[in-house]
Amino acid sequence: MAKVISVSNQKGGVGKTTTSVNLACGLALANKRVLLIDMDPQFNATTGVGFEIDSNTLSMYHVFIGEKSLAEVVVKNIKKNIDLAPSSIDVAAVDLILLEQKNNNQNVLREEINKIGDNYDFVIIDCPPSLGLINRNGLAISDTVLIPIQAEHYAMHGVAQLLRTIKKVKETLNPNLTIEGVLVTMFDSRTKLAHDVLEEIMKTFGPKVYKSVIPRNVRISESSMEGKSIYEYDKNGAGSIAYIEFVKEVLKENGQI
Repeated sequence: MAKVISVSNQKGGVGKTTTSVNLACGLALANKRVLLIDMDPQFNATTGVGFEIDSNTLSMYHVFIGEKSLAEVVVKNIKKNIDLAPSSIDVAAVDLILLEQKNNNQNVLREEINKIGDNYDFVIIDCPPSLGLINRNGLAISDTVLIPIQAEHYAMHGVAQLLRTIKKVKETLNPNLTIEGVLVTMFDSRTKLAHDVLEEIMKTFGPKVYKSVIPRNVRISESSMEGKSIYEYDKNGAGSIAYIEFVKEVLKENGQI
């Protein structure tokens, strides 16, 4: 069965989707078979790997409402070694739909991933910036949660709430859920603020904080808009080097190096 990692932080603008995409693409470059599941209604992970949705696109919306299986919506080989389960704007309605279902509404994704998980080494779930039922579905099936935190004002804002949600999911749905790691993003080494925030994050999470730090880098943002990983867009740039080192840490922590 694949290692399932949810990338989650309910605070927007922390590099969550960028990290999901570049983690998936980095693992794929290391010859790991990866399924990237986009559960964010903004569908930026979907377009971030170069897939353009239209009115006929089957997405995670159809999985959550029970119209299609996960296997039916997966786009094969969107990039080498990567399959994609796309999102769409319709996913914004899923929380309300699941709330009405009541029964089993936090385990929809678990059942679907269990059917196809053996086909992959890693499943990377880009969770929405919220703590609703979509997010809980991701946490319910995940082995671990990867938390990106930006090195800026209010970096820790909302993290305590996320940790409470993880604790609740452990108690009720997934007792084996743990934190994969904490990735510091948008780090500007020229500012005292960034260093102070990094120190605060390290005090809070200790050894769970990755040694790799993702710099504030315009090329990273540009790569997402171009539907490319940072490795494709700016192979030798600072952003690419930082994400490569981060992926190496993930592989090492998972006994893959």
